Amino acid sequence: MEQKKHFKKIIVAILMVGALVGFGYGASTAVKSSTAPNSTAVTNSDTPMVPASFSELAEKVRPGVVNIQVVKKIKNIDFQFRHFSGTPFGEKNPFGDFFGPFSEENPPRGFEQRGVGSGFVMNRDGYILTNNHVVEDADQIKVKLANGKEYDGKIIGRDPKTDLALIKIKASSDLQPLNLGNSDDLKVGSWVVAVGSPFGLEQTVTAGIVSAKGRVIGSGPYDNFIQTDASINPGNSGGPLINMKGEVVGINTAIIASGQGIGFAIPINMAKEIAPQLQEKGHVTRGWLGVSIQEVTPALAKSFDLKEKKGALVAQVVSGSPAEKAGIERGDVIVEFDGKEVTDSKDLPPIVASTPVGKAVTVKLLRNGKALDRQVKVGEMEEKVEVAKSPSHKSLGITVQNLTPEIAKGLGLKKDTGVVVTRVEPGSPAADAGIQTGDVVQEVNRKPVKNVEDFVQKVEKTKGQDNILLLIQRGQNNLFAAVTPK
Repeated sequence: MEQKKHFKKIIVAILMVGALVGFGYGASTAVKSSTAPNSTAVTNSDTPMVPASFSELAEKVRPGVVNIQVVKKIKNIDFQFRHFSGTPFGEKNPFGDFFGPFSEENPPRGFEQRGVGSGFVMNRDGYILTNNHVVEDADQIKVKLANGKEYDGKIIGRDPKTDLALIKIKASSDLQPLNLGNSDDLKVGSWVVAVGSPFGLEQTVTAGIVSAKGRVIGSGPYDNFIQTDASINPGNSGGPLINMKGEVVGINTAIIASGQGIGFAIPINMAKEIAPQLQEKGHVTRGWLGVSIQEVTPALAKSFDLKEKKGALVAQVVSGSPAEKAGIERGDVIVEFDGKEVTDSKDLPPIVASTPVGKAVTVKLLRNGKALDRQVKVGEMEEKVEVAKSPSHKSLGITVQNLTPEIAKGLGLKKDTGVVVTRVEPGSPAADAGIQTGDVVQEVNRKPVKNVEDFVQKVEKTKGQDNILLLIQRGQNNLFAAVTPK
């Protein structure tokens, strides 16, 4: 009996020693792993995954951010109070008490529309960068600094195409300009801070990350936005987007109403190119090539014997333009401009626009599958360059008739050769391809079309082909449509 008790004590002692040894080994291993040089744990306090606080950064940039209040005088406003039936207020005018005793019989003869935005100080001379849509058509501009001082603002220059504007205030020398960073170095996932006056609330700071770069949202020919989930709301427009170094990397510009927490900022590198011109001339001088371009879709790539879906397809060459003088033709695919690769149609406009006027550049293009070089002397853009919208890559189901002089005149066309589309069958290949009533078919598979009979003959010859390439004229623009017969 005593032996059994003694044996049990020995067993318990062994188990306790084993547990202690195991604990010691586990603890030792844990300590070693936490200090191991190859550990993947983030231990560098200078590069935390989530910043502990943005307060120091906010205090650093706060003096350079301004609140902009604008007044626009609107004359002969006719308030139509009856047209609110679609609102939750019913037929009663929800703004009647706010605007005062106005009625349809006694409308106000003048009205001041007020707006609010943001901006930031660029230098100690009082130049402030903001959005064009913040100050456009403003009759009065008031700029309020972080210290509460207010100044009258004057528009120095505007550029509607990039939505940038430069204004100036006559302030004391204690202005604190913000440092400009390099937006090209910004990476997706990087932390950023948006500072501005959302809803008129001054000096508001929101934080988030860069969720995408190079976004095209259809606001203009030079879309190249930084997308962020840092809250950007009405009134933030023109305010700075700041990186963790306290540098401006973007100008907060747009939001998607239906997208929760999605905002867009103009890259600061674009503003760096434009601001000096706005300060010097009040407007921007851009390079001009003289072509209308469209996207190379998979179907178009196949029609033009391209190995890959790459470049900008020339749909139209402006008469007398630098492109025409250099020998660039409709149907060419531009893949490089002045040493800069053109991977997509949206790449070409900003590259050309930023090229100095008068500069001789090399344009690399593909024509009928062959690589060619053309020397172009860049011209100066005087009017808006039209970029043809790319149709879908599906095809046929249309009714056409001869383009008569009367029809051509009605469509505003100078030529009366070709056939005009009078009907597009819903759900047909032509409808899928984006062909519309009123389009004029000029070519079938790069062969000119004279009339309906000629059109029918040329289409008949394409039987068995995967794609039919149509050149159509829509208004004053030409564009290609790759049709895939069913």
